[in-house]
Amino acid sequence: MDRKDEIIKLQMDVIQQMTETNLKRIADDLWGLPTLQAGGEPAVKQGDTSAVISAAASPAPANAPEEVPEVKETMDDLKKELESYIGLDVVKHEVESLVNLVTIQKLRKDNELPVEDISLHMVFSGNPGTGKTMIARLMSRIYKVLGILSKGHLVETDRSGLVAGFVGQTAIKTSEVIQKALGGVLFIDEAYALTSATENDYGQESVNTILKAMEDNRDDLIVIVAGYPALMQRFVKSNPGLESRFNRFLFFADYSAGEMLDIFDMRCRKSGYKLDEETHKLLESYLRKFSENNLNFGNARGVRNLFERAVSAQANRLAKQQNVSKDELMLLTAEDIRIAAGGEKQAEKPQ
Repeated sequence: MDRKDEIIKLQMDVIQQMTETNLKRIADDLWGLPTLQAGGEPAVKQGDTSAVISAAASPAPANAPEEVPEVKETMDDLKKELESYIGLDVVKHEVESLVNLVTIQKLRKDNELPVEDISLHMVFSGNPGTGKTMIARLMSRIYKVLGILSKGHLVETDRSGLVAGFVGQTAIKTSEVIQKALGGVLFIDEAYALTSATENDYGQESVNTILKAMEDNRDDLIVIVAGYPALMQRFVKSNPGLESRFNRFLFFADYSAGEMLDIFDMRCRKSGYKLDEETHKLLESYLRKFSENNLNFGNARGVRNLFERAVSAQANRLAKQQNVSKDELMLLTAEDIRIAAGGEKQAEKPQ
């Protein structure tokens, strides 16, 4: 093991000791780490079955402990989790209003009172990295707790997971994805790519299959479509069936510089790193610059990438030293941030 590998191993030991439990709860689309659903179910993304296959193919060891019973979440748990997310103020308000509406309608039904036929399918619009997948995953769990969905899992897909290249194959491919999503939420990212002006495109066949499944499985399937705001408006209006079923919109605003700074600080706390005052001010100045063009920077996703490059810069720096203390393993310096920020095309050294 060379010196650089040794330093990296030391870093990982510190991180594991301080944050092993917390890391499991960090949202996937903010930090890029897998997040378990209620009951230990991972979110399933169409076309990425490696985790599912490996879990099914590997037999449990002979001395494996007994299976831990599923811990049932409560609505209070989920509301606290929603409130803990950085930013998303408008989204939080809309989600809370929706939860209240569904809760009261369910109580009316239990008391044999008339209830409205509420469409729970949703359109999430916003730039990349604004938390759309994270909230979709939370909504699947909320609907499970409310008794709307039987499983409460999330199946994530996009055009490539739904549309085939031959006549008649798209309906089959789309139906297979829908079957996996029954009892939970089908999350279709960049859904506008399904509708195309080209004559021989099969995306419309997928849309028709989804619309039929939404009607046939209206009691145990929720569909959330997501993408850029203007393109999602055009997508919904492209088909009367879509417009009638998707009448609930959530807009995800770009993160402000201050919110991105909070996300970076949270990432440091969860992973066992810290910044001194000089470095913190430098980071803030870079994030103000990046916030002027969040579309290219990627919002929370950009923050995650910036953090990972800073950690890599720190490892390269410490690997040159003979002795490394625990404090040095935890400290990200101004130079680490400068190197990390240099990876962004639009990054400029703040004045």
